[in-house]
Amino acid sequence: MEDKLIFIVGSPRSGSTLLSRMLGSHPTVFSPAEPHLLTPLAHLGYYANVDKAPYDPFITQGAIREVVAKLPGGEPDYLRALRAYADAIYGRLLEASGRAMLLDKTPAYALVLDFVAKLYPNSRYVVLTRQPIAVWSSYVQSFFDGDHEAAHLHNPLLERYVPAIARFLREPPVPQCHVRYEDLVSRPADEMQRICAFAGLDFEPEMVEYGSGDDGRGQAARGLGDPITVAREKRPTTRSVERWAQDMAGDPGKVEQAQRILASLTDEDIETWGYARTDIAAALVAVDTGAARRKPGALTRHRIERKLLVFLRRNIHRNAFGRLVRRIRFACDVLLR
Repeated sequence: MEDKLIFIVGSPRSGSTLLSRMLGSHPTVFSPAEPHLLTPLAHLGYYANVDKAPYDPFITQGAIREVVAKLPGGEPDYLRALRAYADAIYGRLLEASGRAMLLDKTPAYALVLDFVAKLYPNSRYVVLTRQPIAVWSSYVQSFFDGDHEAAHLHNPLLERYVPAIARFLREPPVPQCHVRYEDLVSRPADEMQRICAFAGLDFEPEMVEYGSGDDGRGQAARGLGDPITVAREKRPTTRSVERWAQDMAGDPGKVEQAQRILASLTDEDIETWGYARTDIAAALVAVDTGAARRKPGALTRHRIERKLLVFLRRNIHRNAFGRLVRRIRFACDVLLR
């Protein structure tokens, strides 16, 4: 499978769904929903481990290291075994699709890139970056209904993904093509031609108009967290480039938090992503915090679900509702064990 795999490396909300739709509209590329196939393999104990599991992860970590040490070929034997598993899954997916190449755009891979690169060193890696504060604002709006403090408490996204992806770009262990989201939406044909040349694909104009075909091309399976707008749009649009500033207008708290997050990132990492700290900082200063807040869109089912989730999750580990949920969970575990 190694020669038939394309990986999109990017943080959540960086535009990976859009790029996968565009690549998936190519007649030879199959773009399923995010499979999350490799992340668990990276945490089996040899490369990384989990803190909590239904088994003892500490014993597992020691045991797998002993097992690998006793293999005739050591770590390469272990990697071959893991690759055989992944190849079987990827291969069956690709066979059923009737396409020649498979695209995996799971964002979580960005946090285990050393492992993925060891597993598939000769596959193609398209690294997608986006202005970091735009990534953060999209994450806050999409999953936390604008509650920036709850979002950061749940997941300091930029502090995790920016250094990991920046190191991968600076010290490339595999063939890679770096694409900026802003360039992709403003010059889609040029960027897709560049990506196709890197991936060994013939450029197809339909890749830009990914939603206009009536043959099912470009209709990649939708995964959890995929933006609704990407499914609605028929081609890339620049409307989202400055949306982060609109979402922060009238909210000094969001701007102050963004400035703190920016300060926690190194100049080297930001520059490697393709941006300048001074430009981002100036854009943050220019946000009109005294303006009236942007009116939310229509109260769709998606927005209602987000609001409900944010409301229920707030202080859940300290309030009565959280205690009730834990009791119900305990009762379910007892019943199902």
